[in-house]
Order: sequence, then structure tokens, then C-alpha cells
Amino acid sequence: NKKPLGPDFQRNIPENVALQVIERDKKCIYCDCEFDYSIRAKKPSWEHIINDIRINDVNNISLCCVGCNASKGTKELNVWLVTEGAKKRGATYPNHLIK
Repeated sequence: NKKPLGPDFQRNIPENVALQVIERDKKCIYCDCEFDYSIRAKKPSWEHIINDIRINDVNNISLCCVGCNASKGTKELNVWLVTEGAKKRGATYPNHLIK
């Protein structure tokens, strides 16, 4: 059950960034689940790692599952990763940010 993320889902993300992110993030960047359109919590969603819609580059924009996105909400990444919700989801620091 895979569908491409269309322009309706990109919000204010530049097209070139969206295309790079879609190519890079084939699974949830946090819990590593396969995206699945038949299960709401596993659908892909756009994620601003730093919750600032003005930061729209490939280092801040990612795809994660709806479940992780809802769990993280507006929390800072390092704060969310130690919460019970993140631990239950098996969430880890995104690989593309590890340098």
C-alpha cells in the first residue's frame, strides 16, 4: 500500500526539498516502520525535526509515521526521545542527522 506524497501534503516545503526527502526517507525516520497507507498510524507524514516551519531544508524536513509525529507533537527531539511514548514506539535519533 504505497502512494506518492503529492503536493497537497507538502504544505510549505519547497518541491526540490520534498523530492529529496521522499527519495531519502523510505521508512519512518524515528521508529523505522514501513509506511502503510492502510494503517493510519503508519502513514507517512511531513516532519519538521525542529518545530519551526521557516526551516525547510533537507536537514530539518523528514518523513515519519503519523504515530511518531503525533507522539512527538511540538516537543524538542531530545526531550521526546526519552518519553515513554517514544520508547514504546522504539523511536531513535534519525540516522541522517548523525554525523
